[in-house]
Amino acid sequence: MQGSRVTPKNIADHIRRVLKDGGSAPHAEEVQRFFKEEVQSRGWYTAEVRKLAVRFRRSILRERGQDFLLEVADDLFSGNINEERSLAVYLLQPLTANFGQSEFRRFEGWLARISNWSDHDALVYYLLGPMLVTRPERAAHVFRWAKSKDRWHRRAACVALIQGARQKMFFVELMRLTEILLADRDDMVQKGLGWLLRETVKFNARPAVRYLLKIRNRSPRLVLRTACETLPDKARKAILANEAVVRGNS
Repeated sequence: MQGSRVTPKNIADHIRRVLKDGGSAPHAEEVQRFFKEEVQSRGWYTAEVRKLAVRFRRSILRERGQDFLLEVADDLFSGNINEERSLAVYLLQPLTANFGQSEFRRFEGWLARISNWSDHDALVYYLLGPMLVTRPERAAHVFRWAKSKDRWHRRAACVALIQGARQKMFFVELMRLTEILLADRDDMVQKGLGWLLRETVKFNARPAVRYLLKIRNRSPRLVLRTACETLPDKARKAILANEAVVRGNS
């Protein structure tokens, strides 16, 4: 990566070649089983993509700096290959505390490039979520995402709050967001909301259980069952007691 003519696109294309040359066609076929939509995969395991990201991050930061690394990641996340987008996120994941509002807006813009839940959850959970924890006022963005026609923006509204929920943050925002999305019929959004509620239950149980009891008659079955997954049997049964009523909303 020496030389004055090296550009972020050069490096991104080099990473693409590494991913292509080191992939596994049989595993790429296996990956498809996890998705409803068709995905393009090179057949890498997540742990190996992470190791590759560490190697490239260290080299790029040492030789070119953080701004250059950000441009490489942006180029990779513009591609159509699953591992390219994952690696783009992993390149930047340890650096979120260094990023400001311009980077947040850039990552928010990446939501328009999402094509499946894997792209989505990597971006939102590992980049946008931690940046909401760093600057809690950014949580205001989730309410705009929640009203989007795009399913991935609406799922992002939920997943972006999970990192904070694990630190007992954003409970007021969670209740407001739930009221907006509780009637959403998209399964990806329902799973995202259920995931957020489940993590809130795990780390802030008492108010979360009270809230689930309050909304149980209006909640889709998928949301409610996901939210209750880690609860003790007695609490879970109490919340799911009226599931026959809920079933009509699922």
